[in-house]
Amino acid sequence: MSGSYTNETSKMATPNDQKTTTSTVEIAPAPIYISDGSLDDNYELYKSTRDAELDPAEAAKVLRKVDLRILSLLMVTYVLQYLDKNSINLASVYGIKKDAHLVGQDYSWLTSMFYIGYLVFQFPFGYLLQKLPTGRLLSLTVIGWGAVLICTPACTSFAGLAANRFFLGALESAINPGFVLLMSMWYTVGEQPLRLEAYYSMVGIATMFSGLIGYGVGHITSGLPKWMYIFLIFGAITVAWGLVLSLLLPDSPSTTRFLTPHERGVAVERVAANRQGIKNRKFKAYQAIQMIQDPKTWILFIMAVSAQVPTAAVTSFASINIASFGFSTLSTQYMLIPGGAVQFFGMLVGGWVATRWPGTRCAVMVVANTICIIGAALLVGLPDENKWGRLVALWLCYFQNLGFSMSLTIISSNVAGFTKKQLTSAVVFIGWCAGNIAGPQTFITSEAPKYHTAYRAMLIAYSIKLLMAFVLYIHMFMFNRKRDREQAAAPVDEKEAIELGMHDVTEIDNKGFRYIL
Repeated sequence: MSGSYTNETSKMATPNDQKTTTSTVEIAPAPIYISDGSLDDNYELYKSTRDAELDPAEAAKVLRKVDLRILSLLMVTYVLQYLDKNSINLASVYGIKKDAHLVGQDYSWLTSMFYIGYLVFQFPFGYLLQKLPTGRLLSLTVIGWGAVLICTPACTSFAGLAANRFFLGALESAINPGFVLLMSMWYTVGEQPLRLEAYYSMVGIATMFSGLIGYGVGHITSGLPKWMYIFLIFGAITVAWGLVLSLLLPDSPSTTRFLTPHERGVAVERVAANRQGIKNRKFKAYQAIQMIQDPKTWILFIMAVSAQVPTAAVTSFASINIASFGFSTLSTQYMLIPGGAVQFFGMLVGGWVATRWPGTRCAVMVVANTICIIGAALLVGLPDENKWGRLVALWLCYFQNLGFSMSLTIISSNVAGFTKKQLTSAVVFIGWCAGNIAGPQTFITSEAPKYHTAYRAMLIAYSIKLLMAFVLYIHMFMFNRKRDREQAAAPVDEKEAIELGMHDVTEIDNKGFRYIL
């Protein structure tokens, strides 16, 4: 289907002349309508600053303030969401299986139930993230899942724990897509890799921190069963943090109170240069159709599924895996710390590389996935008695989060049109859920403690993800080449491309848009 963007002698339509139609430039496979619904929520502020020269010193000052407020809030929240969803991993070695009468694949299904809830609520929360104030919605979900976590000790059967894990996943399902949207709302495409990796690397801090907490809980000798303390401690901290978040996390650059009115204009002008707008609350059906037709969506979906099948090995089954190598219960807790360090430093270095050398995002994915393939191959091939070799192999697999998180920057930087962006994010995280649901089922109870099927599944999944990283690069590279040829024949001014972005035009329809590789 082809569509058109209406303008007058190559000038952009404004809110006052949207009905002027003297010439038409064909730019899209989908229809673009310049109407009130097309204007970005921040458009009025953008319009007041678009003709002003952006002062680099002012832009740098605003960036520092955004980092201090937005990035710091995302980092702390990400630590808590990772601790909370994986609290069952710590509880697994402190008696939850016995007290809840878990048998067979029950524990695996509890791990999967979190992601079933996450999957079911992806599209509902995607819609709410577009329609409602972003900061307030995310704050409420944090408070909600903290309350769910506090209730976990009251669940002493598989059915109760399964329901608890479902609702925990449902409420946490807003965080990852919401954070990807926040990246595109507050940062330029060049700034996004390092910032996204900075908050995503908190899974490494969380892994190390969980090991220390688990070690500390292991020394409690009175009161409640040890596994209950884990949920009560994590849940209380999360509820308290959710209340803090409700006061500090803003909804958009144009309405935030931590920036001065002038600085808000600078913040909007900086991000408008991404050519994809900031936020638009109008749902557009044509963008949903375009999302389905876009090969990027399904390449990223396959990458998400294959990236997450191995995740159980380094999350919910991490303590069990390490114990199966021949380490004691307490040892399994502090042996999580090096894996967390690999995650933390690996993601920060990967984010720095992709920021320092633009166009290397796919290359970073390839390197990270290659390291994971080596780790999985060692888990498959090393003899069972080589416990230290197998432990190091498991630590290598912690590089997997670098590959997946870098693929999220493709959504934040390379998908324009707010409806399309939030739907693409939802589809990718549905794939993320599917992989996480399938992954625990590869740990077959009858194979314990060897889990040969799980390690082979990890190797296959990492290999598929590596292949798709190459496919993604080729697709985006060829798109850019085609767009360059079109640009040579019919040039699109940079300001026009930015204006199109502020009219919620997708990257397919905006001829001035190029993919960041």
